[in-house]
Amino acid sequence: MSRPSRPLAILLILGGIVGLIAAFALTVDKFELLKNPDFVPACNISPFITCSANLKSAEGEVFGFPNPLIGLVAFPAPIILGVASLAGVRFPRWFWAAFNLGMAFAIGFVAWLMSVSLFVLHTLCPWCMAVWAVVIPMALATTLFNLREQNLPLGGRVARAAGAAYGWLPIIVLLVFVVFAVLAQVQLDVLNRIF
Repeated sequence: MSRPSRPLAILLILGGIVGLIAAFALTVDKFELLKNPDFVPACNISPFITCSANLKSAEGEVFGFPNPLIGLVAFPAPIILGVASLAGVRFPRWFWAAFNLGMAFAIGFVAWLMSVSLFVLHTLCPWCMAVWAVVIPMALATTLFNLREQNLPLGGRVARAAGAAYGWLPIIVLLVFVVFAVLAQVQLDVLNRIF
């Protein structure tokens, strides 16, 4: 039985809230687009900073329904886990492993959606980026925590390495964001299009 640190619990709560807000906004915009194909979401700032292209794409409905519905169902989980952890609840290893499986799906799905946005659609969706910005640190923090606590039992050496990396999590997340920013600049020439 283990419980995350207060910072991880707070990250899960805040990340879940931000993700839920973004998923809700995308869902509302998707339904408006379904009702009226000429609807222009407020997040359409320019031809390449837009939600419309992402929402109208086949990749925006990869499972046969709008992707934001996944967020509406999934983002309450980290909120509940974070609140329960702050209240002192300890969860068994199998629970943490299952939660980590969900976070692995989330970060894999986000990585795929990021690549589609950059290399196929050539857009940056503000609400999508909000989801990416919270899923990445939540997934990395959860995985490092579970490895450190041996909720994912891969041995003492992995646990020690994860514990060491856990202390560097803000830097690791920042590096991931920098890599994405560089890819966005190379692929979309963001700076010249904004300024």
